Amino acid sequence: MLQLDHIVVSAETLEEGREYVEGGLGVPVQPGGKHVLFGTHNMLLGLDNGIYLEIIAIDPDAPDPGRARMFDLGRFDGAPRLTNWVCRSDALETDMARAFGPDLAPLALQRGDLSWRMGMPGDGTLPFANLFPAMIDWGQGPMAADRLAPSGCRLKELVIGHPDSAGFSVALQGLLSEGRVRIEPSEVPEMTAILETPNGEVALR
Repeated sequence: MLQLDHIVVSAETLEEGREYVEGGLGVPVQPGGKHVLFGTHNMLLGLDNGIYLEIIAIDPDAPDPGRARMFDLGRFDGAPRLTNWVCRSDALETDMARAFGPDLAPLALQRGDLSWRMGMPGDGTLPFANLFPAMIDWGQGPMAADRLAPSGCRLKELVIGHPDSAGFSVALQGLLSEGRVRIEPSEVPEMTAILETPNGEVALR
């Protein structure tokens, strides 16, 4: 079964993403690092219950990776916003085949002394308008959440709106058991994280 690992805020620049998250939640984020395979870099925020928030942007100092970037980041534009969520898998190949179809291999990534395998379609775009969860397997090593200082923030609910909410829910059946995730009908695909913070409840979109 999949378990929620982290939520993702995409931005055109990492500084814009940092300002958006810190301004919205009222707490500082922590430095992250670089993803050489995708030419991206990130900052992180530890949340309660072993999950975290990732801010990600294209690294302007990195060469073109020559491949699609994760979370379809190569086509991202506009203001920073919540775009994706990632779930831990203890059977990554099986879960990928069920969610994305056969013949997809996980990608091996590394950042500093952290290493993991990532599961998503090869074009970097996830099903249901990029709102279906990507998958991650931390193996036997430490997880990113283990390295983050407490922020005093907690994810209360992740609300995902989609025109085909029924189909979205069916696609998750048997894959995910997560009470904090709610799929609901919406005219346009959208995602909102409801977070409890030291400054009260905040809706991050």
